[in-house]
Amino acid sequence: MTATEAPAPPTGAAEPPGAAPPAGDAPRPLGTAFQAEHLALFEPALSAAVHRLPAAVRRVAGYHLGWWDEHERPLFGPDTTDEAASIRPALALLCGEAAGGDAAAALPAAVAVELVHHFTLLHDDIIDGGGTRRRRPAAWTVFGTAQALLTGDSLMVAAMDVLAAGPRDIAPRALHDLAAGLQDLGAGRGAELRLAAAPAPTPDDCREVIAGKTASLLGCACSLGTMFGGGSAGRVRLMRMFGERLGHASHLADDMLGLWGDPRGTGGAVHRDLARRKRSLPVVAALASGTAAGRELAAAFETGAEFSPAVLAHLAGLVERTGARRLAADAAAEHLAAAAACLDAADPPPGPAAALRAVIGRVAARIP
Repeated sequence: MTATEAPAPPTGAAEPPGAAPPAGDAPRPLGTAFQAEHLALFEPALSAAVHRLPAAVRRVAGYHLGWWDEHERPLFGPDTTDEAASIRPALALLCGEAAGGDAAAALPAAVAVELVHHFTLLHDDIIDGGGTRRRRPAAWTVFGTAQALLTGDSLMVAAMDVLAAGPRDIAPRALHDLAAGLQDLGAGRGAELRLAAAPAPTPDDCREVIAGKTASLLGCACSLGTMFGGGSAGRVRLMRMFGERLGHASHLADDMLGLWGDPRGTGGAVHRDLARRKRSLPVVAALASGTAAGRELAAAFETGAEFSPAVLAHLAGLVERTGARRLAADAAAEHLAAAAACLDAADPPPGPAAALRAVIGRVAARIP
């Protein structure tokens, strides 16, 4: 899934570096995947974890998260968060409840996965040369590459620290699970770099990226939440599979929105991924289709010319004519059906089950 940004700014004055966040000074809501009672738990916990960072990296982390400017002055701009911004920690808390525990018990899982997510975003912006994040300069362009890298590393260590402070019977398993997830994330990032350089990429190359970059972290959110909720090893496995399938579908929805999404809903430019020549699964499937439309698309990509709005609309039509849009939509639907089957097999209590099925519905609703 295309990574979207997390907490919006705190609502009080910035504290001295290293200070604990005052009551009521947590970030604004992350998105509608959260239930109100979960937000009340999660926001202060994430804020506290960030405030425990060393002063230099805390400053960069809060800037990256959108809480303050480069001088730690609180921001009060428009809320630019959306549904996907909240899905990782929301899943962790819901899975804690689905395992028979309560959301508070799963807080370490929710905070850890969100810290890891932002570790990856800080590094991705540097690797990709991305100059903006949340419609303002990316952290590395403001604080320098080295400081942004160190901040990302610090967030990863903070995630481990959060899990290590959990119950003694859970913390070792949770750390092992997170370590496996981090390895998968690294493999997914490597696959993404290979995909960008491949002379003739295939849809399987795209699936490898999705499995490593998006599905692994959502799977980790669900397995960790289930662990902290007291779930059995079998239920942890099922909920990891649930999260992974949900991650595949969510990433495919993002791929489709990048080609055919309404900019009024996505917040991005129309056909934005085509304008960047991004090798998303629908684009790669179209290029590899062997059709006349696919060959025309390939020829356009090879020109290196900047595409006008009219050309972008034509190229989006070419991708659709190859059958790639239907392929992506069908794959997303299959993943969502598999996620639902995993959820049914885990047999959670009715309340958490309904909330998790609602998350499946939200992902389905994002498929254009």
